[in-house]
Amino acid sequence: MNEHINEQPKVEVKNLDLFYGDFQALKQINFSIQKGDVAALIGPSGCGKSTFIRVLNRMNDLIPDCRITGEVLLDGEDIYGTIDVVDLRRRVGMVFQKPNPFNMTIFDNVAYGPRMQGLRDKWRTAELVEVSLKKAALWDEVKDRLKKQAHTLSGGQQQRLCIARSIAMEPEIILMDEPTSALDPIATGRIEELIGKLKQEFSIILVTHAMHQASRVSNKTAFFLLGELVEYNDTKKVFTNPSDKRTEDYISGRFG
Repeated sequence: MNEHINEQPKVEVKNLDLFYGDFQALKQINFSIQKGDVAALIGPSGCGKSTFIRVLNRMNDLIPDCRITGEVLLDGEDIYGTIDVVDLRRRVGMVFQKPNPFNMTIFDNVAYGPRMQGLRDKWRTAELVEVSLKKAALWDEVKDRLKKQAHTLSGGQQQRLCIARSIAMEPEIILMDEPTSALDPIATGRIEELIGKLKQEFSIILVTHAMHQASRVSNKTAFFLLGELVEYNDTKKVFTNPSDKRTEDYISGRFG
């Protein structure tokens, strides 16, 4: 056993280039995250943030003409090598910008993934649903209406349901693509609070347009611009003493 095993990054990206046809959307990205980190990705629209997080669970595989070079390692294993994509997406969960609950009950939304993976035991399923909803800070609000349709929930509750659905798969990393952009301030606050709790168990990579959100919830911040990762460092450093003038200009609102 390697005694330094705990020092290995959870995710490590080396010299990543990504092309859609002839267009280069990401350029020479180097990035890593440790277990328990919350990394916020900031930068103007269209700068590559969402494209980048989709690299980490191979969602870009679904886009024709998408070509990737470089390495993306999960616990040291290249996810573009022989890794099983279904298993990868179980280990690296995703929460999207707009809440997207399935057209089924609250209970069945959370149980869906584990059932697809072969979970048949009703008691274990019920327990997993309860634990996942508790971790997503939603259990107390929905425990008496688990058989109701998911679309009867408010937007903020639907987003927490989607987080619970991701948690039920027992992932190691949760990707969040602007998870609060469609929510009101109170629902946003709840999700931010939730991220603070979830980091004890998961590594989280969060795309956000809200600077204050990045500074509140993350311990690492990455600034993307025109497909480049301009700067990646401790959040406090990026916000108070950035190394690159472009980061400073963006954070101070001079552009973007």
